[in-house]
Amino acid sequence: MLDVGGTTTDGGVLVNGFPREASFEVEIGGVRTNFRMPDVVSVGLGGGSLVSADGGQVGPQSVGYRLSEEALIFGGQTLTASDIAVAAGRASFGDPDRVCDLPRGLVRRALATIDGRLAELVDSLKTSPDPVPVVVVGGGSVLVPDELEGASAVIRPPYAEVANAIGAAIAQVSGEVDRVFSLEGRSRDSALAEAKAEAERLAVEAGADPATVSVVEVDEIPLAYLPSNAVRIRVKAVGDLRGV
Repeated sequence: MLDVGGTTTDGGVLVNGFPREASFEVEIGGVRTNFRMPDVVSVGLGGGSLVSADGGQVGPQSVGYRLSEEALIFGGQTLTASDIAVAAGRASFGDPDRVCDLPRGLVRRALATIDGRLAELVDSLKTSPDPVPVVVVGGGSVLVPDELEGASAVIRPPYAEVANAIGAAIAQVSGEVDRVFSLEGRSRDSALAEAKAEAERLAVEAGADPATVSVVEVDEIPLAYLPSNAVRIRVKAVGDLRGV
């Protein structure tokens, strides 16, 4: 999944429809946190990224929210990645006549730079060399070509440019259990059943509709050096927000 905005492109991986979680601490504003967070990699490439005079560098500097004022296609004086996309025919917005005279060599080099950085981002997210389908969203997703190295397909869902707003409106509710169980005097199945039931209960308490709650993730880690045949069980249950 690539979310291309005005300044950055954020990449992540969906596993069974849910984001892969980071396996290490995540920094927010320079502060290390201990929250479970999606494993997201960001690069300084977006619709407002500045393009060098020779096209060899795109970003990380960006005009950001001032794109509609400073980009060439909107009457400004700054060459941006959006101008390159329009000049190359990947996008159609603003005034294409304002970029029709851009040198073809400049446009080709800038496109190669953009495509190369996107391909590197996709490659950094994969766990195998095999191509994977890539879903692109965000207002800057016009930068992504229909064919991208490392991608088996580039998928553009309906209303991709406002995917974040849609996601916020239909976000689900989860409940999670992560603790150590003793298997002394009980079966593994009973411990798993207890953890699943508790995760489902927590999801309902958080506001999930009981009829829609299901277990989406189960991790089981035997703890060899603890007594009582201990095992760490982590279960996540998810459901639709009640009343929506």
